[in-house]
Amino acid sequence: MMKEYMCAPLPFMGQKRMFLGKFRNVLKLYPDNMVIVDLFGGSGLLAHVAKREKPASRVVFNDYDGYHKRIDNIWRTNSLLRDIRTIADGLPKNKAFAQDVKQKILERIKQDELTGFVDYITLSSSLLFSMKYRLSLDGLAKETMYNNVRLSDYVADGYLDGLEIVCMDYKELFEAYKDVPNVLFLVDPPYLGTEVGTYKMSWGLADYLDVVTVLQGKQFVYFTSNKSSIVELCEWIEHHRDMVNPFKNAGKEEFHAHVNYNSKYTDIMIYSDIG
Repeated sequence: MMKEYMCAPLPFMGQKRMFLGKFRNVLKLYPDNMVIVDLFGGSGLLAHVAKREKPASRVVFNDYDGYHKRIDNIWRTNSLLRDIRTIADGLPKNKAFAQDVKQKILERIKQDELTGFVDYITLSSSLLFSMKYRLSLDGLAKETMYNNVRLSDYVADGYLDGLEIVCMDYKELFEAYKDVPNVLFLVDPPYLGTEVGTYKMSWGLADYLDVVTVLQGKQFVYFTSNKSSIVELCEWIEHHRDMVNPFKNAGKEEFHAHVNYNSKYTDIMIYSDIG
């Protein structure tokens, strides 16, 4: 009997742990012996649960973000966090580290960076506040560090057991399995209008709409949010099939504005072709 995790064993933005009960119920609607392809694997939590709920099925986990590498190096992450706990011993919890303590922590992290692997996402959850993640030593060094250090080791024993792990563009993976009989696609792309800074991709509206094309005529479990309005947009398109692109041949000007050092946006002006 394989252990089933209720959440991803290492931090990951956007994992579906709050959806697992409903996800299990939905899986019951499908046959037990399927090919289940997780196109946007993320933390692997959906693929993990799918394999536990339907052990007779093949489950393909598209680990585009390299989560399995973080799992493989969990021993190194635990060792690093144990040393950071020693550095922080006796200091107030949830308070900012003094500069000299921060420097000691950075020096310890640098040792691992020079000798192998550093899981900066997991480190960020122990050293930064407000779901803030940094992906490099330089990025971490620019932030105020807090004593939120995890007090116990991370455990991921057996988490990826039974999964077929691949790493490729979701479109290539879809092409490889689109004609396979009895296939179910798990489709959980980064949400439109939400932070995607920890993902190895940069997405715009066109990318989100491209994802919808893989749903045509296929069995799928698709995740989105009310911020994306993708469902509403698809319903609108269904009722405006003769619509043409009003912005074709239009001119465009952009203005890049900064609210503060950590927040920026782009104003866009589009004007019709003068003809």
